[in-house]
Amino acid sequence: MHVAIVGCGQLARMMALAGWPMGHSFTFLAEPGEGTDCVKGLGTIVERTPEMEGEALFAALGKPEVVTVEREHVDVALLNTLKPHCSVSPDPDAIKYCQHRGREKTFLNSLGIRTAPFHLANNAEELSSGVKALGYPVFVKTCEEGYDGYGQWVLRSDDDLNDLAAKADSLPEVVIEGRVDFCRELSLIAARNASGDCVFYPLTENEHRNGILWSSLAPADAEAALHAKAKEIADKVLNALGYVGVIAIEMFQAGDELIVNELAPRVHNSGHWTQGAGICSQFENHLRAICDFGLGNTTNNQHAAMVNLLGIEAPKEIVSESNVQHHVYNKSLRPGRKVGHLNLAADDRAALEAQLKRICDSLYQD
Repeated sequence: MHVAIVGCGQLARMMALAGWPMGHSFTFLAEPGEGTDCVKGLGTIVERTPEMEGEALFAALGKPEVVTVEREHVDVALLNTLKPHCSVSPDPDAIKYCQHRGREKTFLNSLGIRTAPFHLANNAEELSSGVKALGYPVFVKTCEEGYDGYGQWVLRSDDDLNDLAAKADSLPEVVIEGRVDFCRELSLIAARNASGDCVFYPLTENEHRNGILWSSLAPADAEAALHAKAKEIADKVLNALGYVGVIAIEMFQAGDELIVNELAPRVHNSGHWTQGAGICSQFENHLRAICDFGLGNTTNNQHAAMVNLLGIEAPKEIVSESNVQHHVYNKSLRPGRKVGHLNLAADDRAALEAQLKRICDSLYQD
């Protein structure tokens, strides 16, 4: 099948690399000025122009059978103009929920899924009243855009609030989140195809630093009941949205409860470990789902881990370790920029955890 991907970053790259052995071909839609190095050589790159929509865009993309996305911040109105001509998965309406943190949390709460307590604010007065209602500390995030620590603030005192309130007139709408006492951060990668079949990967334990994913370990060391709760959450979301494709659900664990932080309607950084775990990767399953094929195996027999390469190259001695799989994105180095990742797999969890710590310590010496 011919697949068009909106976006030209590393996720589009890895989808195409997974799809080539399956016989798929690809076109990539780039916004004006968007970097395209990640997908060079993997298919035709089309730069969007103002007149491109509907049939004209469909033709420019090579008349794909299906269009998908590598990020949630896309023009959903534009995607809707393609629906008379081809399949668009995930559906733009599903993506729209995930583009706005307030809309997303309201949707989750409507399904009986717990999130952090929150208030929305459009000005300094609403910001102050929301913070006072929730109590310090609070997390303030732009409702739209903002990722990897950008567009986010932690307020711990009236001084912090006053500093941010002084900028409120220049800020977009924000969501104020109350504190959640959690012991760790988890995520679940799930997939649903157009026939309604669903598969779920094991819960993944994630470590973030400065708002950026640092490393992942799967399956998370957890009771079967916690895995079951995560699958129940994912099943509710997938079916309520009539979702098609891979989705990532980021969660906090608080005791034996799960609190959803965010949804990502796409393949996700915390699912990169699936590439080296001897199972169907999230990228292949996304393509299986949007092309309505049967979904692949998600049950791994080994323990797996992932380390992000943030603005650095991995040294040869680490890449040369026999159980290390090295992925690069063809990006130039820049501090904090995701330029690649390492996947690790091992039968022994303790040995894998020790190797993961050793590699992280070596790559990111304080």
